[in-house]
Amino acid sequence: MTRKLGVYSFLLRSGRPRASGGAERSWFDGAVLHTGGNHTPPQNMSRFGNLEFDGEQHGETHAGAPARDEAHFLAGARTAFESAEFEKSLRWFAKVLEFNPQNVAAWTGQVRALIELGEFREAALWADKALERFPREPELLAAKAVAHGRSGNLEEAIALSDASIEERGDTPYVWLARGDVLLAREEARADYCFEKALLLAPADWTVPWLAARIRHYYKQITAAIKLLQLALERNTTHFLLWLELGNCQLALGLAGPAERSFREARQLNPDCSAARLALARVADTGLWSRCRGWFRQILRR
Repeated sequence: MTRKLGVYSFLLRSGRPRASGGAERSWFDGAVLHTGGNHTPPQNMSRFGNLEFDGEQHGETHAGAPARDEAHFLAGARTAFESAEFEKSLRWFAKVLEFNPQNVAAWTGQVRALIELGEFREAALWADKALERFPREPELLAAKAVAHGRSGNLEEAIALSDASIEERGDTPYVWLARGDVLLAREEARADYCFEKALLLAPADWTVPWLAARIRHYYKQITAAIKLLQLALERNTTHFLLWLELGNCQLALGLAGPAERSFREARQLNPDCSAARLALARVADTGLWSRCRGWFRQILRR
């Protein structure tokens, strides 16, 4: 049976232990950062007012199917997050917590997914709930700092970021989060933080990808392009990197490079509706540019 849950009831259930033998719980003008693999987000409604869970999502295991345990859902949540399917990631991290409420990676993952979905207030509230269990966890402190920074609570944000580093938080995400907070405060020191994060994970494509998303959030499109190009050097086969690169290029009016990027994304993932829609947007942009050119030529006569 399908159930629909609001964000609060959904999240609160995810922190409850699993009972024995049972289961609980703009990019430019429409060229937005991709937040879902192959679907169009619902319009004019909360992303969480309509979360659905069917039998498969609740982990029902059929004969011959792989075990749907904590590790299964954690791997799925991370894969969804790295495909910018943040709503799905949020749900799967919740399933991890049903198996193991002490899994700090799942708590942190939920806060980060909420941030990516633009739900900063909910992210801060959920970080508070997680910090009741893990009061000195660096990445939770860092994620809460980002939620506050993007909400405009800059003093609280920098204090939390300082605390995350003081707790021996020398991880790529802690430094990405600090860069995020410093950009919110319009401080040039943010560049050092992103460089530090990249140095800590020299082969991980997700670090420059996440850095690019942060740069774009603060409308630093050229910097985002450079980071996405670095991510592609580390992983040329992920459609999402090409899709987001194309969105950046189109935001700067680079229709030709954007079209090539979108075609690459669609070739790597033929089911990606976002890439198909982006190609249509490029075609519309090109047609409008030609019309403007013709109109200018007429006026000169």
